[in-house]
Amino acid sequence: MPYIKLQTNQVLSEEEQAALCNIASECVAQSLEKSKQYIMVTIQSDMTMAFADGYEPCAFVELKSIGLPADRTAELSRNISDLLQKNIGVPPQRTYIEFSDAERSMWGWNGRTF
Repeated sequence: MPYIKLQTNQVLSEEEQAALCNIASECVAQSLEKSKQYIMVTIQSDMTMAFADGYEPCAFVELKSIGLPADRTAELSRNISDLLQKNIGVPPQRTYIEFSDAERSMWGWNGRTF
């Protein structure tokens, strides 16, 4: 049910993207105490992105999940920012993260909703 969409201006090879998918999935699974079995990750790299009048490394992340606890978003923000800095060189101050809590009836899977 959690979905992570990462957009960055960093150039990442297919291997780097695959590794980052696994790392992001593990990070969110641990933070939300959810099975990796239901986590989807997409990465769009090498995008034209500007932040604060500059084109230095930056990223935008969307994290959507059913029952996303508001009291865990600060922890998630820290964990996601740390993994981006460590793995693709995007500093936390050049990363925006949007958190969305989805209603069960508004999330479909396997021909039905949750």
